[in-house]
Amino acid sequence: MARLRPGRLIGWIAGGAVAVVVLVVAGAFIYIHFISGPAPAPLSLKSASTPSATSAPSATATQPASNPGTLAGSWHVAAGSIVGYRVDEVLAGQNNVAVGRTGDVAGTMTVAGTKVTRAAFTVQMATIRSDESQRDAQFNGRIMDTAAYPTATLTLTDPISLSPVPAAGVIRTYHATASLTMHGHARPVAFTLSAERTSTGIAVSGSIPILFADWNIANPSFAGFVTTQNHGELEFLIKLSS
Repeated sequence: MARLRPGRLIGWIAGGAVAVVVLVVAGAFIYIHFISGPAPAPLSLKSASTPSATSAPSATATQPASNPGTLAGSWHVAAGSIVGYRVDEVLAGQNNVAVGRTGDVAGTMTVAGTKVTRAAFTVQMATIRSDESQRDAQFNGRIMDTAAYPTATLTLTDPISLSPVPAAGVIRTYHATASLTMHGHARPVAFTLSAERTSTGIAVSGSIPILFADWNIANPSFAGFVTTQNHGELEFLIKLSS
């Protein structure tokens, strides 16, 4: 049996390594673009209002002639609410967006006059799911340790003025400050949200930038195969009924 010369052997090994890399990259490309498909669009309000109706509240904003009514009272999370994460990742050299979501959300919001005076929401972390079971296993294990930290909570820390109260179907943007407790750590957060009065209640959407280190969350990167940035987004679409 003929022996391979050292140079030829190295060539075979190098060629095999290149072939493996090509197969891995090609496989990732096929999975992302043809099997998995594009990531879900960011959570947002979908309204019949014209684009010009979407604006920040102001004293000069145009209001419909009809009485917009009152929002005062207690509001509760309703069916159709969604909370999740959005993180940019590189999967075997291919850019991808990892998205995980859950509808297991609970909470209440209180409006007194034209101000949101209280709001608190709780998410069951172990129910968050993406399109990849291995990603979910990493999320529930080393990344978020959902067994030790089963819930995340968002609690409003400053009132939000709704004045002037918009009519149904008009989307307004508001600034909010809150305390986000996640992975056993509570941190102040500030973010912009959009809100709309609907035929069944109130819908609120937005996103909160998350720097993983602030909550002592392990970087989602895994074994050199998946790499991510050091931050992501917590996104939400909350539907409320009285």
